[in-house]
Formats: sequence, C-alpha cells, structure tokens
Amino acid sequence: MDVGTDHRARAVPASARTGPRRRRAAAGREHALDYPSGWFALALSSELARGAVLRRRLAGEDVVLYRTRSGSAHAVRPHCPHLGAHLGHGGKVEGEDLVCPFHRFAFAPDGSCAGAPDGAVIRGRLEHHPVAESDGFVFAWHGGDGTPGFEPPRSLGADLAPTSCWTTRLRAHVQDVSENLVDYRHLSALHGLRSAEPLVVEPDGHRLHTQMRMSVADRRWARPFTGSEISSWLEGLGCLRTKIRVSRPRLTLHLWITATPVDPGRTRVRVAFACMIGGRRVTLANKVLAWIFLRLAVKVVREDVPIWNHQRHLDHPHLTHGDEGIGVYRRWARRFYAPAPDSAADA
Repeated sequence: MDVGTDHRARAVPASARTGPRRRRAAAGREHALDYPSGWFALALSSELARGAVLRRRLAGEDVVLYRTRSGSAHAVRPHCPHLGAHLGHGGKVEGEDLVCPFHRFAFAPDGSCAGAPDGAVIRGRLEHHPVAESDGFVFAWHGGDGTPGFEPPRSLGADLAPTSCWTTRLRAHVQDVSENLVDYRHLSALHGLRSAEPLVVEPDGHRLHTQMRMSVADRRWARPFTGSEISSWLEGLGCLRTKIRVSRPRLTLHLWITATPVDPGRTRVRVAFACMIGGRRVTLANKVLAWIFLRLAVKVVREDVPIWNHQRHLDHPHLTHGDEGIGVYRRWARRFYAPAPDSAADA
C-alpha cells in the first residue's frame, strides 16, 4: 500500500548548526543533504525466504539481497564482475551460492567465484554490504569505507517481530523524516495531540532516546494512550523503535519506523507493529490489535505526507520555545555525515 511521496526537511538555527555535508552548485547556495552513514532496513525478514533473491535501492544504487539455503542473508552490489550482468534480474540461489543468470558463474557467501558449469573460474569477487537481522528486519550498512561504524539496531526482545507492516516511498531526506520524533510542536499543530508532554531527549552515542507522556486524549483514536509514557530509541537515522504500555486494555505495543535513503531526496519508510497481551506474543488477538494500531498510525503519517512532499530543508531555521529537541537532534545527527572536503580549509 503506497501513500505517495513525502518530503521532510527542517533546519537548524544559526546557534545549532547541523554540519552535515551538502552538495553545492555555487558558493552560498545549499542543496540536498548527502546520504548519511548507518544501518538501513532493506526488507522484512519474512520477505526474504530461503533461496529468495530481491532487488532493493540504497543510497542511489541497486542492492541484491539473497538468502542461502542454510538461512544466511547477504547483500551484494548488483553486477557480476565477469561481464556486468545484473544479479537481481534472473540471478538464483543454489545451495549457498548466488548464480549469475548470464554465464552461470556462482559466487560463494564470501564473494569469491566458485566457478561455472564448464569449470571456468574468474578472479573477480562480489562486493558485499554488511548485513544484520533484528526484530524481523534485514538491515544493510551504508557509509564510509563500508566498515560499520556502530553496531546494528538492538532487538526489542527475543523472537519479537512485527505482524503488521505498511510501506511507502517519500520525497524526503531520511534525516528530516526521523526528525519528526523530536518535533513535539507539530504533534499539536498538525495532528491535534495537545496532550503530548516531552520528558526526555537524550543522545547516547549513535542512539537518541526520547520519552513523552500522553496526559489527555485529544482525539478519539488516542484515548487508549491516555496516561501512557511512550519511550523511543532512534538507532542512527534509519531505525526508530518505540515501546508503548497501555493500561486499558492491558497490553504492550511495539512500533518500528524505518527510514531508508533510496535515491537523492527519496526515502522508503516502513511502519510496523507488534502487540503483546499479558506477555503472550503471537496470538490471533495480538495480530488483530497490531493491525488496528497500524491503521491508526498510517492515518497519522498520511497527515505528514503533504508537508514532507513540499518542504525545504533549512540549514538555519528560526527555532522557538518548544523546539529545543530539534536543536539536540540536529547536533546529534552530525555524526552520521563525512566532513565536507573544504571543512579543514574553512576551519
């Protein structure tokens, strides 16, 4: 189900400069933010069955995801080093190897060529993205020299995975999409949630922890959350995990929102839910409730879509009272960008 395109962009005040590297067409003119480093979701684990081959976009390039017969997930750059055939168009998994559709060269999980049916072997190797699976998502690392700069997103719990998921492609930068987490003013102005009370916005290395309280139900769909404290953890700029305890009925909601940079100014967003009643994870009631809360969350996201679609990222916004979390977020987000080439000269 595709909602449409979104663009989320915000800016930092002169007193809280973000510092992310930007492309410039001329001195003084700012353009789109570059791609940040981090772990980004490419698929749900359930989408990548044993023997499956999937094509995904990440930071302006195709990525080929596949799962071996033993269950190991891998992400590789898309073109065969022999003559450049696209492995995501006709490539197949045979045992532990990914086989090119053109001349049937097979490549082992380490990227080395295992040979062709006629016995030929090439020296070229497949280039891999580091991959990790957590809470039912397949994440791939992007950035730097390809070596992960921090650990993958933490799991919310053993065997916990979303049972309902929705995705859309937005006209937005991933940093601006995730910034919604700390833009408490828009919860009231756009979504009518006047009772959302921010409690914590706390950076911790590559993680950002937030907490807020819902004191009064302003909208009918928000009534179950009255009195609830909502804890969220942003892992890099690409994975938000939220835990919500609801007293009536007594249940725990787990929400994931992943934001993946797919192309310049384009982000793939996934919203997913799991629900636990009385500690039991996967029951029919849990699945039904997760689906209901997913529908409610999608309704809220749809209200953001037209804003994201037409918003410009301001590098130096004029922030005011209640926007303190945005300044904290922007300073924290600097760590995920490489320094601009001329930064040393400007210092």
